[in-house]
Amino acid sequence: MTAPPDAVPPVPPEAPGDVPAGDPLPLSATTTCPDTWPVFDRLWRDHGPVAPVELEPGVRAWLVMGYEELKTITGTPRLYSRDGRDWRAFQDGTVPPDSPLGPMMFFRDNVVGYDGDAHRRLRRPIEDAIAAVDHRRLRRTVEYLCRGLVGAFADRGSADLVADYAATVPLLAIGDLIGFDPAQSRELLAAMRALFGSGEDAQDGNRRFEALLGGLLAARRERPADDIASLLLAHPDLRTGAEVLQSIVVLVSAGNHTTISWIAQTLRLMLTDPRFAGRVRGGRLGIDDALDEVLAVAPPMINMPARYALRDTELGGRAIARGDALVLGLAAVAHDVRAHAGSQFWQRGNRAHLAWSAGPHACPARDPARTIARTAIATVLHALRGVRLAVDPADLEYEPSPWTRCPARLPVTFTHADPGGFHGRRPGHRA
Repeated sequence: MTAPPDAVPPVPPEAPGDVPAGDPLPLSATTTCPDTWPVFDRLWRDHGPVAPVELEPGVRAWLVMGYEELKTITGTPRLYSRDGRDWRAFQDGTVPPDSPLGPMMFFRDNVVGYDGDAHRRLRRPIEDAIAAVDHRRLRRTVEYLCRGLVGAFADRGSADLVADYAATVPLLAIGDLIGFDPAQSRELLAAMRALFGSGEDAQDGNRRFEALLGGLLAARRERPADDIASLLLAHPDLRTGAEVLQSIVVLVSAGNHTTISWIAQTLRLMLTDPRFAGRVRGGRLGIDDALDEVLAVAPPMINMPARYALRDTELGGRAIARGDALVLGLAAVAHDVRAHAGSQFWQRGNRAHLAWSAGPHACPARDPARTIARTAIATVLHALRGVRLAVDPADLEYEPSPWTRCPARLPVTFTHADPGGFHGRRPGHRA
């Protein structure tokens, strides 16, 4: 298969990240390797559309990389469940309750954990909340936030475009949508960083995260406003306060990290791939098309957990046993030559990628996420001049995760920064 324009040539068999045929690859090797392209290419050559992987020592799963196979498992919930209680390795104690896999793979009592009627009931309020988003106001809010962030480092001549920019924009924007003021949004951001950092303060971060959202909901019960928190509280499909809280938890947590990764990966390619950057800056590749190319090459969730087989079956030539875990290979699908032959897949306007997943559990927030990401990229492109990566691209590191591949840092220098007339004035609220 021909590599996309922003991919480096495949490495030789002896290069780091290569795996012998037949050996289960640790899933984290697909996110921590210097380049994903040769790793996924080798998995396809060795195993075809469904490859055995190791989630942690002694815990196996299937990485589903074929386009049609992914459509099958995401579109057939009667056979492939989203409910982590159906995972055999959890049922038989192979995976203990305190496993680090738990936060992503164990059952959650919210829209993520259910299929069928329960899933549809819990998804409707989220879809209605997202449909109510005013995208013009959202764009103005994100632009305001981005200009403020650029203004904070404009005089330094240097910045970390992850910590100082990409890691902050989405949650501040989402905070505005749900009903937080900027100070509350930053407090929520600090709690989420502790929660997802898996350090000693992770549990405190989790409690603070839910307490902040619970406090917002309590305030909106007393005084409803024109925001997502008030909409969810009034929605007839949410029957308890716990369901309302979990709905807003899903909206905030899922939308934040994936959008951070989308923005950061786009900026990384702008800084490290001259062809990609030249096509964007030269106007041959619009920002929306550039964002779609990133979704195909480096989606926010490279590997998405998980589906669980409800009976013995066959998929992609593999015998799948009841209770097996199947991980969605949302980046590896770009190597499926049966679905897209060679470079034709990378043509402008192609949105055939599966970065948003598919089927009943497909991400419902793709439009707000695109508005946030597009505005963040456009604003920083116009604001910074002479921007260069301050380290060798080979020295870039990625956040430790088997699921996402987000740059940990993007240190840059620049010759000039114009935050675009930022004066601290906040856009007006919706009419």
